[in-house]
Amino acid sequence: MTAKQQKIGSGFGAHSTAEEVLAGIDLSGRTALVTGGYSGLGLEATRALSGAGAQVIVPARRRATAEEALRGIPRTEVHELDLADLERVRVFAESILETGRTLDLVIDNAGIMACPETRVGPGWEAHFATNHLGHFALVNRLRPALAPGRARVVSVASSGHFLSGIRWDDVHFRAGYDRWLAYAQSKTANALFAVHLDALGAGDGLRAFAVHPGSILTPLQRHIPHEEQVAQGWIDPEGRPSEGFKTPEQGAATAVWAATSPLLDAHGGAYCQDCDIAEPATTDDMLIGGVKPWAVDPDEAARLWTLSGELTGVDAFA
Repeated sequence: MTAKQQKIGSGFGAHSTAEEVLAGIDLSGRTALVTGGYSGLGLEATRALSGAGAQVIVPARRRATAEEALRGIPRTEVHELDLADLERVRVFAESILETGRTLDLVIDNAGIMACPETRVGPGWEAHFATNHLGHFALVNRLRPALAPGRARVVSVASSGHFLSGIRWDDVHFRAGYDRWLAYAQSKTANALFAVHLDALGAGDGLRAFAVHPGSILTPLQRHIPHEEQVAQGWIDPEGRPSEGFKTPEQGAATAVWAATSPLLDAHGGAYCQDCDIAEPATTDDMLIGGVKPWAVDPDEAARLWTLSGELTGVDAFA
């Protein structure tokens, strides 16, 4: 059953922080995995989850950088992982499975944005490969470790999905590259991944959600020149964020809320923003947000799942 995109009145909002949405929630004895959990929103999610008592696994492409960023945050551990390299995804996942550990929460947070044209693996477009296919393979390979009856997987999407659905005739931009459309397609893919993962896993108690964290200045924008950010209206010439932008602590809140809130028990597959279920988008204003129909379409989600399984050679639900 497709989740209804209708607010449920969480009691939180755009200004809530990750720490605030976890107030009163005890995650002692639970294990979370946060990709990219050492920078930007991921670091704030890691900090909040650890503060609530969880053990947090942080897979990182830059291990030394991650270890330095997490220094002083208890119950955190760093493992090497490059989501753009499916062999390294396999090695990482097998190393976790070999320990016999159980994963209660997975937040697929890592990603790239508007980078120059880059090819990885067998010539795959880097946004689609890293933001979507890497996480698809990771979660499928980790399925045996997902806690029976209670695991949650949160896919960090974006209102960037407004710009593009899945380009079925050319998902890897072989006929002309556009960095913003490439990013947008990958964010639509993140949302659709949650839709179909929830449909496949709900019977076993596995729930999945996609989230738009809001507009936040983080290292994600490293490929976007200062002048372009000013022209986009994100910052002023001195580099200060524009009105409506969140702090990283606020930006991490929706993913943490989706990973833990009991209010979402019956709403698997939903696309969320501002610590609530998002309404259907009625404008093209990404700052207002909401969700476009192509990002929550169950038929599109099933089609993408099939394609992703074929490309990665992994489908734990087949």
